[in-house]
Amino acid sequence: MSAPIVIHRPSATGGRRVTVRGQIAGLAHDDADVVEFLRRAGLPYAEQLLDDPAWVQWRGGRAHRYEAA
Repeated sequence: MSAPIVIHRPSATGGRRVTVRGQIAGLAHDDADVVEFLRRAGLPYAEQLLDDPAWVQWRGGRAHRYEAA
């Protein structure tokens, strides 16, 4: 089973697309953006999930980095 939250590779202009259960949540420019998207998706303890591979898969680039690719 794959993680329900995917933080995709950094875009050419900066930021990372975030999907929750296959639905686009938004474009994050930092961890605070990701936490807000996850809170809106009904995950109130999102900051605790960011480094849990059972919940979050970071694709392309280093985790917690949002600079342009």
